[in-house]
Amino acid sequence: MKQTAFAIALACTAGAALAETTVQSCSRDVVFDTPPQAAISNDVNLTEMMLVLGLADKMVGYTGISGWKTLDEEMRAGVQALPELSAKYPTKEVLVGADADFFFAGWNYGMKVGGEVTPETLQPFGIKVYELTESCIHIGDKPKVSMDDMYNDILNLGKIFDVEAKAQELVDGYKTELAAITADVKADEPLRVFVYDSGEDTPFTAGRYAMPTALIEAAGGRNIMDDFEKSWATVTWEAVVERNPEVVVIVNYGSVTAEEKRAFMMNNPAFADLDAVKNDRFVVLEYVEATPGPRNIKAVQKLAAGFWGQ
Repeated sequence: MKQTAFAIALACTAGAALAETTVQSCSRDVVFDTPPQAAISNDVNLTEMMLVLGLADKMVGYTGISGWKTLDEEMRAGVQALPELSAKYPTKEVLVGADADFFFAGWNYGMKVGGEVTPETLQPFGIKVYELTESCIHIGDKPKVSMDDMYNDILNLGKIFDVEAKAQELVDGYKTELAAITADVKADEPLRVFVYDSGEDTPFTAGRYAMPTALIEAAGGRNIMDDFEKSWATVTWEAVVERNPEVVVIVNYGSVTAEEKRAFMMNNPAFADLDAVKNDRFVVLEYVEATPGPRNIKAVQKLAAGFWGQ
């Protein structure tokens, strides 16, 4: 009888050790028997999510940063022990060659629909993929972007890597910070805001499903392209002029500086009648602040200060 009880207890213990974790990644359920031990993240914002959860020791490298963006001091310190395996999007060979068991990326954040690197192409090599929530719009329907998209990714990473308590603590803290910021926003009517990412002939901007829409709304504004059924995409300058933004949010990254983007708009006669240009109202967000990640709360604070002087 004692042996039977011991055997049952041993079986229960073994079962607990082998418990599976399932997370939803876009339209897929991804099952993890154990936390990944050789993870790779793509892009600055996704990599920073890994870092704030203390997962650098579970990573074998990162990709997709130096080819487009610049690591600031805060990020550089976090990844100094890790190699950048690819300056832009990684190839399948790069990920397989690093003996990766996990890839944290997104659609247009390291993966392209129909491309060489997708959850399906990596599956035969034992590399599981978690997709950035904001990016799911590229492969199916999703609700309008919200701060919950970023919170969802932090919490899911917490489940995947068995650091759920840390993830919940971070999200609770972000929500508390955001509530304090938004409590001071006194907006009778939301400001009309345009997001200027890049492009002179035609502007690349944030639509209904891109993170800046949620950030702008939290800060008491309204993205003038919030009815544009896209994430990040190109519109026409005619549409911008017609909607007459009161503030322009510039996303700063790459070879064209934020000041150069501002000068382009300020000195172009086509924009002379825009309220944002007439009043010289521009707010600059770094790429890592404008895309889903831990610095979204700081981004809302910067926007609120630029919108309302708080």
